[in-house]
Amino acid sequence: MTVSADGLPEAAAPGDPAPPPGLVVVGHFDQPSGYGVDRPRGADSWLFTWTTGGRGRLRHGNREAGAGAGDLVVLGPGVPHGYGVEPGAPHWEFWWVHCQVRPTWRSWLRPYDTGAGMYVVTPTPDALRGRIGTAFRRMLADARWTGTEAPPVRAPGEEQVAVAHGTAARELALCSLEEVVLLTAGIARTPLQPGVDARVRRAQALIDADPAAPHTVRSLAEHVALSPSRFAHLFTRQLGQSPMRALREARLRHAARLLESTGLSVERVAAASGFVSPYHFNRVFRERYGRPPGAYRTGGPMVGM
Repeated sequence: MTVSADGLPEAAAPGDPAPPPGLVVVGHFDQPSGYGVDRPRGADSWLFTWTTGGRGRLRHGNREAGAGAGDLVVLGPGVPHGYGVEPGAPHWEFWWVHCQVRPTWRSWLRPYDTGAGMYVVTPTPDALRGRIGTAFRRMLADARWTGTEAPPVRAPGEEQVAVAHGTAARELALCSLEEVVLLTAGIARTPLQPGVDARVRRAQALIDADPAAPHTVRSLAEHVALSPSRFAHLFTRQLGQSPMRALREARLRHAARLLESTGLSVERVAAASGFVSPYHFNRVFRERYGRPPGAYRTGGPMVGM
């Protein structure tokens, strides 16, 4: 199967049928000014793009979004769309994947829906970008696996596009993409206002990246090279809450996501979110979301939460 310059198999170029539902196509492009793709009928598959350099612009129905380094933009199926190098930008370097999504991804992406099925996840913390890039490179390699020998460590040569044909190759590629979606959209992050001190930003990113870790004021302060007292004062003054309160909020957001998207027991959700005591978890979760974890799972968040 050949692949067109826009990443879809030739049989699914604009105006032709979309790729088969089970197909996974992954690639990495660095396109110059003037590059663009238009699909007036959309596609049956989802399109994931993650920008590593330059600027891109994506259109989905009546929505548009720019994309810079570290931005994940996802386009749902069945909606006219187009994308290319942002006008005035010299180039756009980005990873892209056409595939069908796993059920849990929808709940992770839901908070980032800008309308018409376009999801814009930004910004990705700097600390996560290296691992995300590694996941995409692994995806490109795994998509080529035939299943008859050891999976490749990296994609051969400088090839830019891979189509996962076999079941094993598709599943491995999707596992890598799931890691990307989890690291970007699946981690509930706290929006930070412009002007926040870079050390506070790094500490908040550390909390958001792994809320279940045994963070303390001292460990967070050491990470940003401040004394515990100076760090706690700066963090509280700039964000309006103490580091430990921010940690608890991050753990509760993480727990809510797990309740929405997994079948884990309440006790396992508590442990996976960093709560040592299930009783304490139930109490603070109810205070935050207005209902206990079990009722939240069956009924979802209350209006306004």
